[in-house]
Amino acid sequence: MTSLRYLLKAIALAVTMLLWGFPASAQSVLAKLLPDVQVGELVEGADAFGAVNSDIPAVQVLKNGERIGWAFVTSDYVSTTGYSGKPIHTMVAVDDAAQVIGVQLVKHSEPIVLIGIPDSKIKAMVAGYTGLDLVAEAESGGTAHELDIISGATVTIMVIDDSIIRAGLKVARQLGLGGLVVEEKGTGPQFEIDPDAAAASDWMTLEGDGTLRRLSLDVGQVNAAFAAMEDERAAKRALTDPPETTFIEMQTALVSHPAIARALLGDAVAENLEDWLEEGDHAIAIVGRGLYSFKGSGYVRGGIFDRIVLIQDDVSVRFRDRMHKRINTIIAEGAPAFNEADLFKIPADSEFDPTKPFRIQLLVQREVGAIEKVFTTFDLGYQLPDQYIRAIAPAPTAEVPAAVERVASQSELDAQQALWKRIWEGKLTEIVVLVTMLSVLTVVFFFQGIATRNERGFFWFRMTFLTVTLVYLGWYANAQLSVVNLMALFGSLMTGFSWQAFLLDPLTFILWFAVAAALLFWGRGAYCGWLCPFGALQELLNKVARALHIPQWTLPWGLNERLWPLKYMIFLGLFGVSLSSIEQAEHLAEVEPFKTAIILNFVRAWPFVAYVAALLIAGLFVERFFCRYLCPLGAALAIPARLRMFDWLKRYRECGNPCQTCAHQCPVQAIHPTGEINPNECINCLHCQVLYQSETTCPVVIKKIKRRAKDAGGPDLSRFVGHPNQQPKPPVT
Repeated sequence: MTSLRYLLKAIALAVTMLLWGFPASAQSVLAKLLPDVQVGELVEGADAFGAVNSDIPAVQVLKNGERIGWAFVTSDYVSTTGYSGKPIHTMVAVDDAAQVIGVQLVKHSEPIVLIGIPDSKIKAMVAGYTGLDLVAEAESGGTAHELDIISGATVTIMVIDDSIIRAGLKVARQLGLGGLVVEEKGTGPQFEIDPDAAAASDWMTLEGDGTLRRLSLDVGQVNAAFAAMEDERAAKRALTDPPETTFIEMQTALVSHPAIARALLGDAVAENLEDWLEEGDHAIAIVGRGLYSFKGSGYVRGGIFDRIVLIQDDVSVRFRDRMHKRINTIIAEGAPAFNEADLFKIPADSEFDPTKPFRIQLLVQREVGAIEKVFTTFDLGYQLPDQYIRAIAPAPTAEVPAAVERVASQSELDAQQALWKRIWEGKLTEIVVLVTMLSVLTVVFFFQGIATRNERGFFWFRMTFLTVTLVYLGWYANAQLSVVNLMALFGSLMTGFSWQAFLLDPLTFILWFAVAAALLFWGRGAYCGWLCPFGALQELLNKVARALHIPQWTLPWGLNERLWPLKYMIFLGLFGVSLSSIEQAEHLAEVEPFKTAIILNFVRAWPFVAYVAALLIAGLFVERFFCRYLCPLGAALAIPARLRMFDWLKRYRECGNPCQTCAHQCPVQAIHPTGEINPNECINCLHCQVLYQSETTCPVVIKKIKRRAKDAGGPDLSRFVGHPNQQPKPPVT
């Protein structure tokens, strides 16, 4: 483990130097967005912003020189994200009574325009939070108001709502608004999970002692809830099933407690669950049956479960597809049959406390029109029973020196550093596999003459490597680089770079570090030709197509050369858009099929799947069609690859004039008719190096063999080798 820490430090230092920068001082979101906000649009009658609070990122709202409230940005206090995976930046103003006096949606990355909802409609909904009473929300646990959801933007609205409530409560407590005070942590009795506690083995006992908690709704209850809503259309669309019909029976348990996991899931699954969870993570099991699904289909469309959310005081956890696993079997004796059974991970950085009560909020929807829905919520409360909890002896208190307060920001940086180190240590196996792959590939490139000497052996080595790239790096580890990473990096460099955030994904970080180094030695081909999961998928499918005798199309050289610039035009277009709106550029970056084919394993809305299918079908006839003509990431890597220091691919003087063998056999047509290899298009597959040594295909080698035989006075070997003027053989398949 010590050696790993040294490795992490070395890589971090190297990447910092490589990116020409050092971590910038932290800057609040409020400071970045405040210049873009008109105070009069945020709060009616306000005429200026005043001083920023010295303790928290909140700014005074002034009217005629007098403070009438405080304004803040929700993303400075909570990190809840929507479909885009990024925070939604909402500015909120509150007065001294903890009443919301203004709300404005300032910036977001949600693909709202892609689902046909005007941005103005979302902003109008957000403005409707004016008048919200945060004191009432604190007393009710955030449920004192009605949630006004816009059909088609469920997750986005719920994230905004959650952010306004939780951030508003934090600010109100910090500033003492409305009589609210900061809830001191670490005072009074402290508790932790008792890992030695035992759990019952039968379902009925687990229900009876509170290990399992249930939410049971019948059709009559749900119809009554919708009938009580202001929208009369909800009552008119009542369910016609008998009132006693089970609408949903949903049960949950905290399975990060080892005894509960073994009782419900069995020893083997409990061990797998423990391996899945990293230090500080927790997990719940949710099972359900009835007419209604607690999962819905949002996780299929956008990777997020939009019908359930975990809430604990100011903590809100919305689950994504990467935080989810299905439960195949429940082993507890007497367990009912359920339609759905799933595990959900609660990340360590969510500040979730397993010993405190929490609730699973279920969103229930009803269609009231062709494309309109109304929504209501129900809560499933949970408290881990006392038998699974033990008290922690209170630590002696001491007066905090003033010096400690001055280094609070450094403590936060240390905490972030500890987080990414913990993540790296938890992914040690994946890191070792990736580093091994990179090491093997480096050896092959350095000793390519030896590696490519045996044509068939090298072919199967390459196919095996590409299979590992696709299955392990891509589908298993999701280590697929994207042009979005580059745009995010550029944006970070422009606004204050900090490599802490980039270290949170170790495989992606290592891959980018390796790519940066490889660009100086071999160009873009090291990644594009060997380490790109989608590139591997295209090539492997093309090899299957060749085996099935699907005809291969070789584009005329003039057309091929004119199609190359398309990917550069796409990249430059995305880069230009990112200068004005990184969010819009990320939407347009869906031209990359990587998210659909690799990250989400084709489990996505049909237009995305159809687009990927079209690209892969084209690749059956034209090898690596997307890589050659459309990939913006390949174009982005090709530009700095012009700075590479070495030219490793060996050529003969006869290459191109008169010999065209390599040019004809290059899988991506990267060799000019004049014999030069275009480094911008070469994927370093090394097939030309196989031909360079081929005694049956390369005319130059064949000629040398015949000359040596003649000089030695040996027999004529021309019968056993190819003729210089023979037609080129197709690549080995």
